[in-house]
Amino acid sequence: LLPQDPNDDKNTIVEIRSAAGGDEAAIFAGDLLRMYTKYIESKGWRYEMTSFSDGAAGGYKEVVLKVTGQNVYGTLKYESGVHRVQRVPKTESQGRIQTSTATVAVLPEAEEIDVQINQSDLRIDTYCASGPGGQCVNTTYSAVRITHLPTNTVVQSQEQRSQIQNREVCMQMLRARLYEMELEKQQAELGAERQSQIGHGNRSEKIRTYNQPQDRVTDHRIGFNSTYNGVLLGDQLGTVIEALAAAERAEKLAQA
Repeated sequence: LLPQDPNDDKNTIVEIRSAAGGDEAAIFAGDLLRMYTKYIESKGWRYEMTSFSDGAAGGYKEVVLKVTGQNVYGTLKYESGVHRVQRVPKTESQGRIQTSTATVAVLPEAEEIDVQINQSDLRIDTYCASGPGGQCVNTTYSAVRITHLPTNTVVQSQEQRSQIQNREVCMQMLRARLYEMELEKQQAELGAERQSQIGHGNRSEKIRTYNQPQDRVTDHRIGFNSTYNGVLLGDQLGTVIEALAAAERAEKLAQA
């Protein structure tokens, strides 16, 4: 009775960024990364980290994953939005509970036939990769940054060994972002009131709260509760996603 989203079977770009909360937000972004990678492994999918920026006290300011497998986007799309954590940070000496946020964007990977990109619209910069990785790191210009001039969209990759490989990863990410922009544009033209996936990252904007003192995780879209460690360690994340998918199916059936 319900038509399938044509994007559900596509591979996915997952972007996690720290938002409000300083160093603790970056640490939380790192916790979300571990949650997703454990869940991805449990599903038998594959992932690779294509770009990242370390946080000063641990975690990540931002990290980008490419996830491949069956029905990846159809499963992970429910994770887009602002994730809020309430806990005593490792950086807090007074034992006070702090509220921090991180944003998650889940984008369907676009093929070349989905998005046409003119090479004249691109500015391509190369630079030395940083961090561990062998002799080529910090000595060769293997890392790539691509700017799509008409939309001022910037993507970068430094995790592959060669400049050619990093350039291909960048183009995959760029196609995914431009494809998402085009979908939003089409929906806006049809009059859909679709908010951006991740909002502004404010503490008041949230799809899910991870409350450590109360050992509870609440998904605010459907009022679903689970345990803090159960979800953040990846073991019960699937239960939350299944509940969200069921709620969406029920809503669509009611509308039909």
